[in-house]
Amino acid sequence: MSWVLASFLLLGLALAAGFAWYERSHPSARVLALVATLAALAALGRVAFAPLPSVKPTTDIVLLTGYVLGGAPGFAVGAVAALASNLFFGQGPWTPWQMLGWGAAGLVGAGLARVAGRELGRVALAAACAAAGLLFGAVMNLSLWVTFSGDHSWAKLGLVFGTSLPFDVAHALANAVFCLAFGPALVRALRRYRTRFEVTWRPGPATAGAAMALAALAVALPARAEAAAPARAVRYLERAQNADGGLGPAPGARSTQLHTAWAAIGLAAAGRKPRSVTRGGRDLVDYMRAHAGELRGDLGERSRTILALRAAGVSPARLGGRNLVAELLRGRERDGSFAGLVNTTAFAVLALRAAGRHPGDRVVRRAAAFLRGQANRDGGFNFAGRGGPSGADDTAAAVQALAAAGQRRARVVRRAAAWLARHQNADGGFGLQGGASNAQSTAWAVQGLIAAGRRPARLHRRGARSPLAYLRSLIAPSGAVRYSRTSAQTPVWVTAQALTALAGKTLPVAPAGR
Repeated sequence: MSWVLASFLLLGLALAAGFAWYERSHPSARVLALVATLAALAALGRVAFAPLPSVKPTTDIVLLTGYVLGGAPGFAVGAVAALASNLFFGQGPWTPWQMLGWGAAGLVGAGLARVAGRELGRVALAAACAAAGLLFGAVMNLSLWVTFSGDHSWAKLGLVFGTSLPFDVAHALANAVFCLAFGPALVRALRRYRTRFEVTWRPGPATAGAAMALAALAVALPARAEAAAPARAVRYLERAQNADGGLGPAPGARSTQLHTAWAAIGLAAAGRKPRSVTRGGRDLVDYMRAHAGELRGDLGERSRTILALRAAGVSPARLGGRNLVAELLRGRERDGSFAGLVNTTAFAVLALRAAGRHPGDRVVRRAAAFLRGQANRDGGFNFAGRGGPSGADDTAAAVQALAAAGQRRARVVRRAAAWLARHQNADGGFGLQGGASNAQSTAWAVQGLIAAGRRPARLHRRGARSPLAYLRSLIAPSGAVRYSRTSAQTPVWVTAQALTALAGKTLPVAPAGR
């Protein structure tokens, strides 16, 4: 077998493995659309800078995609960008090598996030992009040696690398310059997208929603109903617990930190000590400790886990050898925000208050000041910041954070609470951004109204029933909370979030029993 044939066989296997991995991740339609858009952007960037040898933003775009979205999307963007751009430059035996080289850049970005976290600064990201440029150059030098040299000696390989060195260095330097110029902006944009559809907005299994709704309901129900609805949701969460002590998106599903943490918060809000909820001798905190390594670069994960640990009466400074509060603080931006987002900053404030930081603490004050400045003209908040459409979830999260920061009586809080009250739907519930009602948005709205000093049980806009009644209508006989009246989904985290709302609690939730 010839060198060329062998190399293309290995290349084909590597590319097939990469795309198979991407397909096995079962990307949603939104992920597919984003990957296609980023691949087109990377290809266009290569074409636009064609007159300048070795100067192109393609490597940066691919690496930063992997850094924020993960290895599979990063690989797909790099490989597709190479294939698409060569429709302009011409296809040839170099195409699969370029696909592999840029696909590898996406994997490098994902590896960087895993090792160093997703909160790296501008200079560190620029250095990574420069290194990725050198790696891409090495792959292409190897392709020249294999495909065109005819002499596969080490001396010839060294000659290829030597003659290509000026171009490879120019590519690396250009990558660093491009990243310094637009890298952080692209990271923020991708992070907003990732946060929106993967964490904040994706309907999950029933556990968290039930917990949140349950917490909201307990405030204004008649005594018998008040006890019955939360009790059923509590039992549902207890039955959903796995043998490892954690909970997954639905009963029997693999445990995750996300669903376990939300369950702990909801149970504590309903007066159930999370450490007393056990299965197989393990409780919720045992699971979170054993799987502390699964908490990666996302600041929201750290904040949520800090809230869950404090609700369980456990210090977040010692979780599997990690100090989550210190890790959270390293994510501060110069403007006082965390990751430059409203929802991430709001959760960071709530987590810091749960961890014992005083409202007068400098970090808390600066984060609260950032939140105040992000309020829209209508009084509401958007997860990404000022100017985006206001939503119930983010408005309520900002209100809770500002109240926790000692600013409950501030004008911005009153205006946000008024925005929530104005956007109640006719069925009593709340939608994400003015759409159909759902349990998650309603649970958040209830908590936001409570944090602002208003009574959700008395909110009957245009003759609608109260948001608490809406939440009660979604509780199934099993205790799970449906995502909406038209949806059969009963995500665990929706149940947990609903439980918190039904219990009349806001974040942070104090340990049960206090």
